[in-house]
Amino acid sequence: MIKNGLKSLWNQNKPALNGWLSIGNSFSAEIMAAQGYDSLTVDLQHGAVDYNGALPMLQAMRASGVTPLARVPWLEPGIIMKVLDAGAYGVICPMVNSRAEAEQLVSYMRYPPKGTRSFGPTRVNFSAGANYAGEANDEILCLAMIETAEAMANLEDIVSTPGLDGVYIGPADLTLGVSNGSLPPGFDREEPEMVEAIKKILAAAKTAGIRAALHCGSPAYAAKAIGWGFDLTTLANDVRLLAAAASESVSQTRELLGSGGAEADPTDKSGY
Repeated sequence: MIKNGLKSLWNQNKPALNGWLSIGNSFSAEIMAAQGYDSLTVDLQHGAVDYNGALPMLQAMRASGVTPLARVPWLEPGIIMKVLDAGAYGVICPMVNSRAEAEQLVSYMRYPPKGTRSFGPTRVNFSAGANYAGEANDEILCLAMIETAEAMANLEDIVSTPGLDGVYIGPADLTLGVSNGSLPPGFDREEPEMVEAIKKILAAAKTAGIRAALHCGSPAYAAKAIGWGFDLTTLANDVRLLAAAASESVSQTRELLGSGGAEADPTDKSGY
């Protein structure tokens, strides 16, 4: 079986940069996969992606060698097993709030005797190489999202779950939960209570000997989080990157036109 690229990085004590795919399109996934990320996550929870969209996205990412991950919509065995069969090398599961739920997540992702995953690796049997059945339990990453007040209350129980590889912080939902809705959701938190909560999760994961990941909104915050000790940081998703690049292009052009800049030659096709 082809080894998990994230595990290889972590074994060298190197942090990972993760990209995020919310646009359900194989071409945009292929473009993102060529940009140097260590891993890419197909978002089936909040992204405009379902299973039929995720499968060709995973196929398009294969040539780049990037490690493919998937965030599933919920703690539900069917979709977890299906994205693994489609080729995901790891699953990020939202709203894991207790030890019992973390145990369920681990079980759904491991073949017996370590879990209850059903056998039928339809695509991954080809994309992951030989002996998938024998090695998948050790290569596939199981990441539980910590993003509620309940999860914070049960943090030590969750991180000590056997078979759990790491926790993934969703700062938007975590902010809503920790502040009881008094703070707006969003990434890159600077409020002392939120920084404290984020660092508490990080410390708990490290104490338990598992990995910690954080969803970020900017390179600056991602670099800061890696400085704190996070093993993986997610940068802005494809939607935000596309919107930011398009907005900047339009704004710059309007500024040039407004300042008397030269108009483009309509016969010049060099930019196409």
